[in-house]
Amino acid sequence: MKKKAIYPGTFDPITYGHIDVVKKALKIVDHIVVAVSNGDNKNYLFDIDERIEIVKKALFFDSKLNKKKISVTSFKSLTTSLCKNFKSNIILRGLRAVSDFEYEFQLAGMNRKLNKNIETIFVMSDVENQIISSKLVKEIATLNGDIKKFTTKSTIKALKNKLI
Repeated sequence: MKKKAIYPGTFDPITYGHIDVVKKALKIVDHIVVAVSNGDNKNYLFDIDERIEIVKKALFFDSKLNKKKISVTSFKSLTTSLCKNFKSNIILRGLRAVSDFEYEFQLAGMNRKLNKNIETIFVMSDVENQIISSKLVKEIATLNGDIKKFTTKSTIKALKNKLI
């Protein structure tokens, strides 16, 4: 049986940290569903269709990852419900720093309470990507800073087009 994992997030925008998590996770699972959240509780820079397109370009065009091993979808539900829809019992979460751990640990515990068959796997991004966050990338881009070390060419283009 193939192992399928759900990698939920806002990806507003996707960064090298996110891509690093996907690359590493592909070493332990057969397929990853990158699930772009369309929840109402966030103030997104990009709408859901834009984020999905940006994620696809970053993963498949810029990073040249295998389309057969990764799918991209939107969701507006509990992550555990998404797991059920995709017949997955694995949730991927990226960890950057110790500050992420407390929130992620609590989230994993809640997901486990919602569905005891779901496991959360924490994947650390490489050291050079641990400082990257979508929030900081947007802030640097807004102030006309250089974000080439933080995200892909197509994502930079999308940010510039959005912020001009």
